[in-house]
Amino acid sequence: MDHIVRFILGSHYHIPYGVGDDEFEAAYKTNLKPFVSTLYQYPKIQATLHYSGVLLYWLEKAHPEFLMLLEDLVSRKQIELLGGGFYEPMMPLIPLSDKIGQIEMLTTYLRKHFGKRPQGCRLPALAWEPHMVGTLSTCGMGYTFLEERQFILAGVGAEAIEPCITEDQGKLITIFPVSNRFKEAFAHRRAAVVLEDWVAAQDRADTGPGQHPVSGGGKKLVCVFPEQLYTENGAAESAEMRFHRFFEDLSGFESRIEFTSPGKLFKGLRGLQKIYFPVSQEAGVLSEGGTPAIRQLLIDYPEANHIYAKMMYTHILINQLRGDKSRKRIAREELWKAQGFDAFCPGVYGGVCRHSIRKAAYKALLEAEKISREQGGFIPSVLYFDFDLDGEGEYLFRNGYLNCYIQLEGAAVFELDYLPKVWNYLDTFAPGFRRTGFADYLVSPELTFQDALEGLLPDTPPGCTYRYCGGEPFELVSMDKEHEQVHFRLPAHPGLPYGNIELEKRYQIRKDTLKVTYVLINRGPDTETGRLIPSLDLSFPGEGESFVRLVSQASHSTLTPAPEEPGTGGLALKGTVITDVGGITLEDLKNEVFITLRSDLNFDAWILPIRTPCRIQGVLHRMYQSTCIMPIRPFSLEPGDCLATEFSLRIY
Repeated sequence: MDHIVRFILGSHYHIPYGVGDDEFEAAYKTNLKPFVSTLYQYPKIQATLHYSGVLLYWLEKAHPEFLMLLEDLVSRKQIELLGGGFYEPMMPLIPLSDKIGQIEMLTTYLRKHFGKRPQGCRLPALAWEPHMVGTLSTCGMGYTFLEERQFILAGVGAEAIEPCITEDQGKLITIFPVSNRFKEAFAHRRAAVVLEDWVAAQDRADTGPGQHPVSGGGKKLVCVFPEQLYTENGAAESAEMRFHRFFEDLSGFESRIEFTSPGKLFKGLRGLQKIYFPVSQEAGVLSEGGTPAIRQLLIDYPEANHIYAKMMYTHILINQLRGDKSRKRIAREELWKAQGFDAFCPGVYGGVCRHSIRKAAYKALLEAEKISREQGGFIPSVLYFDFDLDGEGEYLFRNGYLNCYIQLEGAAVFELDYLPKVWNYLDTFAPGFRRTGFADYLVSPELTFQDALEGLLPDTPPGCTYRYCGGEPFELVSMDKEHEQVHFRLPAHPGLPYGNIELEKRYQIRKDTLKVTYVLINRGPDTETGRLIPSLDLSFPGEGESFVRLVSQASHSTLTPAPEEPGTGGLALKGTVITDVGGITLEDLKNEVFITLRSDLNFDAWILPIRTPCRIQGVLHRMYQSTCIMPIRPFSLEPGDCLATEFSLRIY
């Protein structure tokens, strides 16, 4: 046969919103420029490109000459550009209007810059749910792509995988299969060897009358988006050489391969099989049994669920805007920046585990929230609202300076936004342990700073009596909207360590200051001696002298180094012990903000930066997440006695 395979060569690249220019530049030099400039030298090889809007915006600013090269390739019909969501959103999780808005935003960008409206799109990480059919069809997308494994889970035999159609609510779309087998093979062997083996196998295969009509009389289809290419000389080999060898190998099979594009094939496909596909998981890993595994991310990563909840909350606020279409459009575009796939799962660039990606998402969400507030008409309030979508209400303080969101678990603060700088100071991350603000410990005097520094919290250090109230459900005593106060109680629970202690907490917010009043009551028959240690995680742009500076009124303070091997909590390389202070001030140098924690009585404090493992492009880092401040208040309570103390946190 002259041709036994139609070959769709795809290239997909996306860098998350919130990643630094240096990583964009590195990707440009090592992948984008070498691929496209080398492809230009092989005019007979067609390619299908998908670049996210985030990346296109950066290229337009930093390398406009690259977009000119793309324009040239489009004009000579060597490349086809795919559409999709502009900010590479987690499509199944975002509201319908945002799906449509993001797709139309990228479609408009491609049409304006390259003169052609995309016919099809690539979904982020090929994440699929059946309702996507109607959305893509509404946006004028005729086709998209799913991995071959998804076809197999839908009941299609491995040797019968072909383009197909799928349907939902009367809408249809064509699906092209993407080969993981070829992607893996190209990463480990020369393309010439891979293709020679495949062609030989096809020559031996039966291509008789049983062939599916779409195959066009024996023509198979291979669609592959390579992520890595075989390297002969390791790191010493340039990207240009690697791509040149790849395209040269492909060119050697011109007599057996018909290079094409999905747009060209789409127009002529007939007699396609209809297939209903199961829901897929994140990062292209498919769900056995079709369970909604994409949404499992919101369970596995509480930080991702918080971004999701904030997104849905902000979406509601924007929809309530009336009469100002310009403000509504700007607010929506800010919201879309926070919907990137990487903010909801660990990704190639670190994803939800990465400090800068979450910070960028929160900054966009807070910008959208500020825009959505009625100018001159916003009234400070305290709301009871199921913010995090868990079936239980949370308590939301809102004014012109601060958002302070409090949950019943631990009566702890889980979001603290300083609106003048659009910054969430409680955005942090810890595997398997949600860190919050004013989450309280009751511990015996034997617990040391070294215990905390080595990551033994929230486990029980040997020989210590210990209770983590931050994980226990409090009950509401009262909510006073007029005075912006909420009062909680944790009843005594005999049998637990410090279980005879009843703990009350009262929150009040005034302008830029949050006040927290504690009352400890001994409900048991014996004297209770220990320490109350609230834990407050403040998330700064980074750590070190260029990011944050400690100013304390200490009589003295000491810097205590941690062991070389950090403990299970992934804590810092060093921490600070401060003694006998009335207040602690931290200066956020990047945001030009001061944060002061004060108390009605002098106190000691432990300060320890929090780092957690984060994998970025295959390399494991210990990444800064937040700075934990732990003020210490000793107590000794006779039966029936109580202790009242107050902390105030001011951000200015």
